[in-house]
Amino acid sequence: MNTPDSPLDISIVMACLDEAGTIGICVAKARYWLAGSGLRGEVVVVDNGSTDGSPQIAAREGARVVLESARGYGRAYLRGFAEARGEIIVMGDSDDTYDFSDLSGLIAPLSQGADMVLGNRFSGGIKPGAMPFLHRYLGSPIINLILRVFFKVNVGDSQSGFRAFRRGLLDQLRLSSGGMELASEMIVRTAHGGFKIAEVPAPYSARSGKSKLNTVRDGWRHLRFLLVAAPDFLFIFPGLTLFVLGALVFLLSFISPAGVEIGSVSWQPIFAGTILVAIGANALVLGVVAKLHSVASGLLAEDGLVRVYRRLFSLESLLLLALLLVVAGLGIDLFLFIAYSSGGHVDLGLQLAALAQTVLIVGAQLGMAAFLMVTVETR
Repeated sequence: MNTPDSPLDISIVMACLDEAGTIGICVAKARYWLAGSGLRGEVVVVDNGSTDGSPQIAAREGARVVLESARGYGRAYLRGFAEARGEIIVMGDSDDTYDFSDLSGLIAPLSQGADMVLGNRFSGGIKPGAMPFLHRYLGSPIINLILRVFFKVNVGDSQSGFRAFRRGLLDQLRLSSGGMELASEMIVRTAHGGFKIAEVPAPYSARSGKSKLNTVRDGWRHLRFLLVAAPDFLFIFPGLTLFVLGALVFLLSFISPAGVEIGSVSWQPIFAGTILVAIGANALVLGVVAKLHSVASGLLAEDGLVRVYRRLFSLESLLLLALLLVVAGLGIDLFLFIAYSSGGHVDLGLQLAALAQTVLIVGAQLGMAAFLMVTVETR
């Protein structure tokens, strides 16, 4: 007999919000599988504020019910993971879309070296009406593509909520997402931690009752999380591209100070150069801050850029560089002021003025960002 504190082989965790029509079925299926598996286990239902009697139904079917008042898919599952006593944790929705009556295939890869197993709905078979058209042919494929390109994670169904993993993995992942984006966070953190992800086919059935998923809101939360977790693609690469392009445009303005003739229009590139360099430098600074934050939070592994930054820069060196840029900008402005106030003429005066303002902007933002970088590094 299991005591409240005794360790178990497996915990089957289900998040629940007003699923009175299906929660009992899911719990009964899970307990049926447990009875024949030979494993010591439990079914943990995390109720997220149901008003239809779902907790009572789950308890009546033999589940251990945990109440989580803070709303959200992620919050419910994080509470369930914390409460689970099993060495292996299986998670799945309580709307009877996943089949809890046969979990052997889902957990099998864990004994073969996998750290996390995803139930792939696309290879397992999606029943008619089980997945909305946009989710099936747009949302999931786009997120899968982002994971492959940004994070080098090649999975066929990143948004499957039917998963199994070892309890010890939780301490390594440091999960924190409170919403649907928890599904993406689990994959990103597992992959960046060097852990192995496996997939097995998992049939997916149509749910009875209204779905809690909001296509636009939850889709955006996933996309937002993935973009923030990929500062190279969101900040570093675009910033470097803009900065180099701006520098080239600046150079063009010095080579052709009268402007560039495009048909009947004369284009003065100096203004575009100023804008591009300023935006590019700002993006690069934001990218470094984002990478430092992601590394400090365990979301990203330390890479070459972070190591170079830590080896070459400190608060003092960044402030010194910022000061030099500001002084250089003020020096150019002072030179131009003296020259023009004495009635003289300065060749490339417009270009020099634009260069001075650009250097001032970059220096000022670097100086302010330096304190943010240090704050992120020492958090």
